[in-house]
Amino acid sequence: MKNIKYIFLSLLTLSMVACENDLVEDFRELNDNEDVALEALTVGSVDFSNYVSIGASFTAGYSDGGLFSAAQQKSFPKLLSEQFAFGGGGNFTQPLMDDNTGAILVGGSQATEYRLVFGGAGPVRLDAFLASQGAPVPPVTTEAGNNIGSNFNNFGIPGAKSFHFVTPGYAAFNPYYTRIASSASSTVLGDALAQNPTFFTLSEVGGNDVLSYATSGGIGVDQTGNIDPSTYGQNDITDPNVFAQAFSSMITALTQNGAKGVVTTVPDITSLSYFTTVPHNPLDPTNPDFGPQIPTLNQIYGALNQVFAVADPSRIITFSTTQASAVVIIDEDLVDLSGAIAGALGPDPAFAAFITQFGLPAAAAPQVAGFLGSVYGRARQATENDLLVLPSSSIIGQENEDVSAALAGFLGPQVAAQFSVEGVTLPLEDKWVLTPQEQNAVAMATSAYNTTITSLTDSNPNVAVADLRAVLEQASTSGYPYDEFIMTTDLVTGGLISLDGVHLTSRGYGLMAREFLVAIDEAFGSNFIASGTIPDAGDLPTNYNPALQ
Repeated sequence: MKNIKYIFLSLLTLSMVACENDLVEDFRELNDNEDVALEALTVGSVDFSNYVSIGASFTAGYSDGGLFSAAQQKSFPKLLSEQFAFGGGGNFTQPLMDDNTGAILVGGSQATEYRLVFGGAGPVRLDAFLASQGAPVPPVTTEAGNNIGSNFNNFGIPGAKSFHFVTPGYAAFNPYYTRIASSASSTVLGDALAQNPTFFTLSEVGGNDVLSYATSGGIGVDQTGNIDPSTYGQNDITDPNVFAQAFSSMITALTQNGAKGVVTTVPDITSLSYFTTVPHNPLDPTNPDFGPQIPTLNQIYGALNQVFAVADPSRIITFSTTQASAVVIIDEDLVDLSGAIAGALGPDPAFAAFITQFGLPAAAAPQVAGFLGSVYGRARQATENDLLVLPSSSIIGQENEDVSAALAGFLGPQVAAQFSVEGVTLPLEDKWVLTPQEQNAVAMATSAYNTTITSLTDSNPNVAVADLRAVLEQASTSGYPYDEFIMTTDLVTGGLISLDGVHLTSRGYGLMAREFLVAIDEAFGSNFIASGTIPDAGDLPTNYNPALQ
């Protein structure tokens, strides 16, 4: 059996032609109708003279896998401040990065990756793209250790979870906050309150409380029931009571002096393109590196299927010669059949004869059976209910050289390589797949967070809600209209989600700003929408050129 490599993932070969989306004709005609008389702007009961935004990466303007100056200047708080300026809003200052690389230094060493750009077939890192073109790679110049003060209007801290905003000393753990923290022991909330806001936005609080668990394929722990966040790991789900306490304290503090504000619901993040782009069945039988190997693969898995057929028939693994096949994954919620596999195959004379075709001695049957048990004890093929995370596209069909090297002494280099092909002969690790059980953990926590948000805002007349969850839900299904565009969550082509599959494009942040204005109008008697005081979608890009440095 040849080594299987470079299996083609057709859905990831993307064209930028579709980035602008299909136009909705009647919506466009409505916007082009110059005879529509707009109302004069009124701001209702809101004082916009000192607007302060608090939140995580969306608030900061994070896009295309990085934080960089050009995208920050199109952040939704900045876009909102430009509309507020027509109604008495004051200056809005942001802690801009020093360049457009998207990366940051900590103690002189690069701590995050360069931003993503479109490389022709999909997203690639700026430094890798420029190097491939023989172009110079710009240096990263933003140093987290260079504190630039805390007198800003935008306290968007990428990576911050709900409890981080009220945790003293958080600057020691987050380089984006290190740059602007007023002291080593300060809190994000305290620094924001020190600006004396008359109006605030509190956005995407709770998103990171489930996001890192989801993007890591559920390798963290669902900490529901554990109210001590100091014991949490980076990829854990925050207990809903911990979230409620942090969120409640933030609302109370921000409104205690009469300031009004808008908060957002937490979206169902699994509808983002980070989780919906890579299909569960990308193995194409017409691919010359895969198709010819299918008979041998089915023969190998046939031995395992004898055990699966008895213990759990849903785990039987087969590859089709006529249609795309699903990858093989590890599902940690399955019963471990490693012992059953080793016990059934090791003594079987037919299995001993079978392994000789790979150059292995028949006497090695028990050892090989034990190896198969350890590798496939919790294996199954993926289904349409599994979500493969976006980075899995780069490893499916590739030889895992570390595994191959580890097996070479036991199986020999050729056979070791054959049993080390990701998603084909080597089941994908948990970090590459979000299973239904893991998706449910994310959904349950998200629902609990939103219940808290709704309860607190319903009881506080100074706080309105922008339903970001509903916006992204519609964008992921039928699309969401914004001026003459229909925004969707499709990677690259949808216009809403940036190249990292999670954060928004600048046009997406424009849509988000518009939804804030809708909420402000409904709650506080302003008329931003009716007066046409909204960001223009056509002025906001969906991608940034690699030449922007």
